Amino acid sequence: MKKLITLGIALLTLAACNMDFYRSDVMTSNMLKANPDAAVYTTDGIYSLFKDNVAYRGKSIDGMEYARLIFQMTEFRGDNVCLSGETSDPLCQQIRYNDFGAQKSNYYMWWIAYKVIYAANSNIEAMEEGASALTDHMLGENYFFRAIGHFHLVELYAKQYALGRDNLGVVLRTSTDCSETHRATVGEVYDQIVLDLQKAMELMKGKSPRGDKGFVSYEAAAGLLTRVYLYMEKNQECLDLCNELLGSDPSANLMATADLPTYFANARTAKETIWCLAHNPTDTQARGSIGSMYYSTNGTGGEGWGEMYWADPLIELFQRYPDDKRFAAYFSLYGQLNDGTKMVHWPINDGVNNFRPNAIVAGNGKGLTPDKNGNYTFSYQGKTYTTVYKSKPGVNNGYPQYFINYEGQETQVFVRDNTDFASGVRNTYPQYYMSKFAWQDGDPNLSSPVILRWAEIILNRAEVEAKLGQDEAAIKDINILRKRAGIHEWANLAECKTHEYKSALEVVLDERRMELCFEGHRAFDVYRNRLSMDRRFAGVQPWEVVDCNDLRIPYQIPDDEILVSDIEQNPR
Repeated sequence: MKKLITLGIALLTLAACNMDFYRSDVMTSNMLKANPDAAVYTTDGIYSLFKDNVAYRGKSIDGMEYARLIFQMTEFRGDNVCLSGETSDPLCQQIRYNDFGAQKSNYYMWWIAYKVIYAANSNIEAMEEGASALTDHMLGENYFFRAIGHFHLVELYAKQYALGRDNLGVVLRTSTDCSETHRATVGEVYDQIVLDLQKAMELMKGKSPRGDKGFVSYEAAAGLLTRVYLYMEKNQECLDLCNELLGSDPSANLMATADLPTYFANARTAKETIWCLAHNPTDTQARGSIGSMYYSTNGTGGEGWGEMYWADPLIELFQRYPDDKRFAAYFSLYGQLNDGTKMVHWPINDGVNNFRPNAIVAGNGKGLTPDKNGNYTFSYQGKTYTTVYKSKPGVNNGYPQYFINYEGQETQVFVRDNTDFASGVRNTYPQYYMSKFAWQDGDPNLSSPVILRWAEIILNRAEVEAKLGQDEAAIKDINILRKRAGIHEWANLAECKTHEYKSALEVVLDERRMELCFEGHRAFDVYRNRLSMDRRFAGVQPWEVVDCNDLRIPYQIPDDEILVSDIEQNPR
């Protein structure tokens, strides 16, 4: 077996050394040194690597772009997304933690991240610090690129930092020298990311960005560093940097409530954005875009695929306060009848798969209306059920929910606005669309996906305040976002505890989930806090609770990139 592995596995050099052999690398380091002005083009070229479909080993693969994959591979390990059916796209296996069915995307993400790192190293080696303010700023951008490339790699392909510094991470690339081929520890990778971001901040501080929010800035480097410190549990360092960035008015850079519905469509110029992956109208990927899976203007398989929906627990989290402007801005039900009637659905065991379709009903095909007590009566498979609306300890923090007695057990059900079943339901899943990645420049499939924004910095500070015992400061910070969302602001932690919250951290994590949903944070927020992920909701993911130490959480490193010695040390 070992002999076969040795024959089939190459050293980890492809991800760094072979980059100059592809046509996209048209400028060598010697050429760059001979013409310093060329640094503008080579640095701008790295921005293109984040958004373009770059030929992998000389071959273009549909749907393989850094931007699309980083938002899917991060979000799909979480509990915000309901995938409504099996698909040949690797994303179906990503959401199931089955990497053997998602090798294409695993390979490409690994490869393109190292391509970004290699390109950044080429620029860092060729550019002279102190030559000019512009050169220094671009040099800072390249240190940022090297940092975020390593950050995404260690985030996706290794265990969380909080679970141990000494776990195997990824190969560090701090130069174009490819002689190092072994994986560094998670701690070593994070330490280098910190150094690179600190250097980026030093080089860009006091200098103006080179363009709109699609260009890296001092704030981008500092903002990413607050996230890195948070993940490393360097709470005081995170707090100090957040305080520096937020200043005396933490809400100053937030979008106004009225502008929330158009924020993500205008991310490149919006004041809330710190850094986004800028896309132009000509960059549209149509049905291959990030947003296409979440949204469609004309139903499943039309202008977008529209096969991926809001998970029920996330909807219920927002429905504690139905007037939440964030939910109203980015949620829609395709085919909604808007006649005041309701439908009811709940996940059922079909006895075949380890995932759950829905039982879904609306009375006589017209919809349900409440009785005088606010409950709903309906028939399903020849039996009549009547909902009971009540609070139940341990369910949705005690906020009232609907329950029925189904197959001898008290079962939570979801009463939602009714839809046209012929067009608004796919495979028993109501089409709850999400539009954070839609409608830039009037294109329903175009966006400039946001990597860093000011709301996250506020939430980063709130989390470390909670961990440092500054509970009321944490509540005050999340109230900034709750006020912007138009919902109830907590009086204090004592009030939160009347809703089954045991700590300020639990309150903050729920607020992070609502504010940053679908932006790639949720799985890391759960697992780095040593919590388990409850994925027992309708969708094609396994019906299970995933422990933070589950070996399936890190994505599988491509087979031909792993050293035999690494396999022997860490079989997963």
